[in-house]
Amino acid sequence: MKNLIIKGHLSIENSKGHLMGMGKKELLEKIRETGSIKAAATEMKISYRHAWEMIKKMNAIADAPLVVKNTGGSSGGGTVVTKEGEELIACYIKLNAAFEAFKTQICKTI
Repeated sequence: MKNLIIKGHLSIENSKGHLMGMGKKELLEKIRETGSIKAAATEMKISYRHAWEMIKKMNAIADAPLVVKNTGGSSGGGTVVTKEGEELIACYIKLNAAFEAFKTQICKTI
């Protein structure tokens, strides 16, 4: 069976539920880049509400918050991806690279 393509997407879960997939990883990366949920949502072409719901779910499922909001003040507030969030992004990238390599390799052996 030549020319088969294996498709699938990596999803990271824990005992509480779905922690991260490609969309959530992208959201965390955009928040890290912009320092803003609103700006990240705009770049991803999703609503602020949807982005905030994704963050609330991730924070509830994770062992420690992945994103924290800093409210107003003289520094203007903003949003930060935590150390735990950064570690999860790095983990997802590493696992996804291995998953993509596996998909490519398995297609060669079928």
